[in-house]
Amino acid sequence: MTRTDFIPALLVAMTLLIGCDDGSNDGTQGTMRGGATKVVTVQVELQPLVDQIEALGTANAYESIEIRPRISSLIEIIAFEEGQLVSAGDLLVELENSEIVAGLALAEASLSESRSLYDRNKSLSSSQAISASNLEQLLAQVKVDEARVQAARARLANTRIHAPFSGRIGLRRVSPGSYVDASTVITTLDDISKIKLDFSVPETFLRAVKDGMDIIAHSIVFPERIFAGTILSVDTRVDPVSRAVQVRALIHNDDGALKPGMFMTVDLQQDQGAVLMAPEQAVVPEGTSQFVFVVADGVVSKRAVTLGRRIPGFVVIREGLAKGESIITEGTGKVRDGSQVESLDQASATMQRATNEG
Repeated sequence: MTRTDFIPALLVAMTLLIGCDDGSNDGTQGTMRGGATKVVTVQVELQPLVDQIEALGTANAYESIEIRPRISSLIEIIAFEEGQLVSAGDLLVELENSEIVAGLALAEASLSESRSLYDRNKSLSSSQAISASNLEQLLAQVKVDEARVQAARARLANTRIHAPFSGRIGLRRVSPGSYVDASTVITTLDDISKIKLDFSVPETFLRAVKDGMDIIAHSIVFPERIFAGTILSVDTRVDPVSRAVQVRALIHNDDGALKPGMFMTVDLQQDQGAVLMAPEQAVVPEGTSQFVFVVADGVVSKRAVTLGRRIPGFVVIREGLAKGESIITEGTGKVRDGSQVESLDQASATMQRATNEG
């Protein structure tokens, strides 16, 4: 046989070999030619979707003031201790008041004299011994003296500073004998039996917050504790720059663990209802479109879907799928529209892989 005769014979032999191939090694894992491809599927069901955010807030006292005098004078008595719990109405500070007491005594004496004069002349008015206009002037003087007495008593009252509400006294910033005026801070008073927690949330979360809603707060100072509270109010305005709204919650602080100014975090949840969710690996992108492979009666159908928000490991299916449909999560690269498949659930697929590896 010549070299030119040998080449056609070799081609014929190769053709016969290809024709005898039984398809057992066509490159498709787990598939026989003419048989069904094994894939892993999952049934799409409605799942509850809850948005969660962590808001940052600042703790404030339920009531808080700086104790200042209303008049200028010397401090005579300091009736509190630093850190002391006081009740509403308790005396805190008494200022030197001798001049004011003397002024009050003078005003009271003038009032007594003007009243006596008015009363004597009033008894004479019936006999017309005094004119009506003179009697009116005497009455006006009585009222002026009464006003002076009231003013003197008010100045005297201002020399005694009382707690306007129950709370805990802060640090003392003055000493007995110090000269103080309206700009002087003597101490602070905070009611921390309850804490106002102010925090902001995005405007998209407005539906999730409302008066009376329960919240959970945490503090880095007490990482093991959970502080439960209730929303008191939501601000009426949204900040046009941050697009957030201020929220105020109330937390009971009976043990005084929380202090005004502390940094806290708040966990908030917003129920979005039930939505269709699919595993991320089931979604096949093609250009700008997204597809899934739906399996019904062992036949694959390529379906375009519209996606919603993504959650770690899952994606919300807004359109394209219905509750109860089965989609391929493993094996999407081995099938096409119209393929025959054998469906395995995740548990069966895991067991089969373990058997093969064994």
